[in-house]
Amino acid sequence: MWQTLKDLFKVTELRNKLIFTLLILALYRFIAHIPVAGVNTARLAEFFQSNQLLSLIDVFSGGTLVNFSVIALGIGPYISASIIFQLLTMAVPSLEELSKEGEQGREKINQYTRLATLPLSLVQSLAVVTILRSQGLVTSQNPLDLMAMIITLMTGTMLVMWLGELISEFGIGNGISIIIFAGIVARLPIALFQTAATTSSTDIFQILAFGALGLLVVGAVVLVNEAIRKVPIKYARRVRGQQSFGGETNFLPLKLNQAGMIPIIFAVSLVLLPSLLGRFFATSGQEQLISLGLTLDRLFNPSGLFYNAFYFLLVMGFTYFYTAIVFDPEKIADSVKKNGGFVPGIRPGKPTSDYLNYVLGRITLAGALFLGLIAILPGVVQIFTDAQNLTLGGAGILIVVSVVLETAKQLEGKLVMRNYDGFIDK
Repeated sequence: MWQTLKDLFKVTELRNKLIFTLLILALYRFIAHIPVAGVNTARLAEFFQSNQLLSLIDVFSGGTLVNFSVIALGIGPYISASIIFQLLTMAVPSLEELSKEGEQGREKINQYTRLATLPLSLVQSLAVVTILRSQGLVTSQNPLDLMAMIITLMTGTMLVMWLGELISEFGIGNGISIIIFAGIVARLPIALFQTAATTSSTDIFQILAFGALGLLVVGAVVLVNEAIRKVPIKYARRVRGQQSFGGETNFLPLKLNQAGMIPIIFAVSLVLLPSLLGRFFATSGQEQLISLGLTLDRLFNPSGLFYNAFYFLLVMGFTYFYTAIVFDPEKIADSVKKNGGFVPGIRPGKPTSDYLNYVLGRITLAGALFLGLIAILPGVVQIFTDAQNLTLGGAGILIVVSVVLETAKQLEGKLVMRNYDGFIDK
């Protein structure tokens, strides 16, 4: 890793990309500390500390919610829009055809996703402002002031989305992932200090044990992310004149975790929605909606069994769903067949596709179970310990480690490509 960074700074183009990425992240963190006018931030901080669910949301937002920054919604509406369009891609034939048109088709779907982000940010902004009003955290009840707050939050979401796309285009790594990573890392020291301040000396051993568990989780995440299932591919030998071609044996690497951290991000976006709706209904003033809101708030308590079971199933479902999107066994089998390859003992074509589906299903089950267990790790820890103040769990660790690994691989790939280009130019 350190050698990669040293080599990176020797290449002007890559060094500029890294500096650009760091500047965008610095701008993002600066904006995160600009509060929206009209909110009592001191009382808001106390309100967040007294609510475990809101503390969890704040960690993933990078502290923008507890400050009620102009980018308080973060990238959440964009992620929700991405989920909707990925589901529609599988259900709507026209979108499915568009996704198969290569880079141009994907760019159109991305444009639709950006447009859908705007109304979703409006809905979420309205819900957040309504909840803050119900708690007496909004200093002004003037409709124009409330409308200004909603427009500010919507604009902040579009700004964060734009910053992420700037990183993807001119910087290093996936911009949206980098933005989420920066938010979690920025909030991590604050979460640790809050935990240390509220922990008595008799609980130090428990904190140390949790730290050791965190290191174990980091190791497990790296191991699973790098684990692959090697499917052997043998190529037929061809003879042309006195020369022979092919005949070698290679392998097709199938990652144990094809979906990466995407299922966790999608699941977090959805699993928190019922609780937010519950709080929104509880402030409606109608008896039936208040009752429904209290029920949702009780069922989706982060330390409750139903919440963790629902979260676990969501992560598993999104793992299978996203794996089906990114890996096409029929396309891979067809490519192997065209290149004169075959899996030993398996006929080319449809039998090879079925075999890859079978292998992929088994390894995806293992990957989905791992992601699900990582996601509910904080709830499991709270059941067996009293560590109620540790809000950064396995999901945050998974996102941080995955982004670091993914970015490091991209850097290594760019360096290798540049070395090849230099060799060809010579």
